[in-house]
Amino acid sequence: MASVTNEDTAAEPVAPNTSLTGRTAIVTGGSRGIGKAIALRLAAAGADVALTCYTGCKFSEDVRQQIRDMNRRSEYYAHDVGDAAEIDRMAEEVMADFDHVDILVNNAGINRDRSFKKMDRAMWDAVLAVDLTGVFEMTKRFIDPMAERGWGRVINISSIVGEIGNFGQANYAAAKAGVIGLTKTLAREYARKGVTVNAVAPGFINTRMTQQMPEKALATVREMIPMGRLGEPDEIAAGVTFLATEAASYITGQVLSINGGMSMGG
Repeated sequence: MASVTNEDTAAEPVAPNTSLTGRTAIVTGGSRGIGKAIALRLAAAGADVALTCYTGCKFSEDVRQQIRDMNRRSEYYAHDVGDAAEIDRMAEEVMADFDHVDILVNNAGINRDRSFKKMDRAMWDAVLAVDLTGVFEMTKRFIDPMAERGWGRVINISSIVGEIGNFGQANYAAAKAGVIGLTKTLAREYARKGVTVNAVAPGFINTRMTQQMPEKALATVREMIPMGRLGEPDEIAAGVTFLATEAASYITGQVLSINGGMSMGG
């Protein structure tokens, strides 16, 4: 007589839960480019979405309306992610409007590119303040309430530049590498509190930044990418949205590199 194993008696497989219905997300830098795509994807999955913006706030009304057209709640908040006092004010406004935040996407970032020889301290400080310290400050405001409720997602947008470096971007590379280190540390600290912390590292994506590059430089970049093309913001948003869902509940401390194969690990 054949023995019966746990595998034999297991329940029928079901589709993974990728719905975000009932969740509230906040996306920094959510008015344009990758941030906009993330905000819209999260809303399409069922989440209410708060947006933050700095220089692109004139675009936030359009994003907010697109989210509301999906019958989701949405508001936007103007603040400088590099200013702790402004983050305090924004966090209070978000909590007054939404009561709680389940998903934090730290997407806001700036660049001040120059070769290291020509880079001054002001350029270094400006990028580190927004791209790394801003992630620290935003996460400080929202992660502990997630842990207290026993469920949360923090998703930090790093960059391929933080993984492999790039000429003329010492400040940006240092900040984005720092985001990866912060992500892994927070993942360890909050793993038993129901909060996952992951990073997404985009490669060269079709955004305003790459659209301003000379065509000759873009052609060189495409040659370096195994897939032979730039990525699209929605391809980054798809990865972020998956990490925000219940289906990704056993994934933490990871860096999801979405770059067309440009930085394949050994």
